[in-house]
Amino acid sequence: MEAVLKRTKTVVLIVLLILPVLAISQESNFGNWLLYIGNRQINEKWNVHNEVQYRNYNAIGDLEQLLIRVGLGYNLTDKNNNLLLGYGYILSNNYLGDVNEKISVNEHRIFQQFISKQNVGKLKLSHRYRFEQRFIENDFKLRLRYFLGLNIPLSKKEIGNNTYYISAYNEIFLNTKTSIFDRNRVYAGIGYRINNSIKIEAGYMNQFFETTSRDQFNIITFITF
Repeated sequence: MEAVLKRTKTVVLIVLLILPVLAISQESNFGNWLLYIGNRQINEKWNVHNEVQYRNYNAIGDLEQLLIRVGLGYNLTDKNNNLLLGYGYILSNNYLGDVNEKISVNEHRIFQQFISKQNVGKLKLSHRYRFEQRFIENDFKLRLRYFLGLNIPLSKKEIGNNTYYISAYNEIFLNTKTSIFDRNRVYAGIGYRINNSIKIEAGYMNQFFETTSRDQFNIITFITF
């Protein structure tokens, strides 16, 4: 237990040291996301997903978006192939042009997704296909997303307890009308699995939009209970 606490403190210290440096180097175009992702296994087939994301324009403070998701999943074969129906609430605080004024936008989102996981040697791959129905104030939009993620242990043959690992992913967002390309996210970070129930990650993400891009520093906690 003492060794676990020491490793956890080390990861937290690294995060705290990196964050100010990244914030200074990226100035006002650098954001910070704090994420909690939870999963509750009801039985061998059914699971409940829950998620909270607190997104900031700047490294600390200045809320950009609050996102809450819940969902009910079903394992088709085992835990490596999961179908899920979910709901999300998103509160966005958008800046008006180049001024400091903001406008709040509420979005209710229904989504369906399929996740497939596979192992290739030490490499753990994850594919996620998601279809979203977005109710944004008085507007309605549809969006498709594809996520490809990978995890690689840094020491052991597999990601077990007390293990550091590299995490990376790419996710593309496509609209069904108007401008087809919505955005693309590229992420790379380092994670630490404390035990079978808890993982923490810290990493850099860049979002590519049609004409702009944004840098983010993400801190993620995964909890399975």
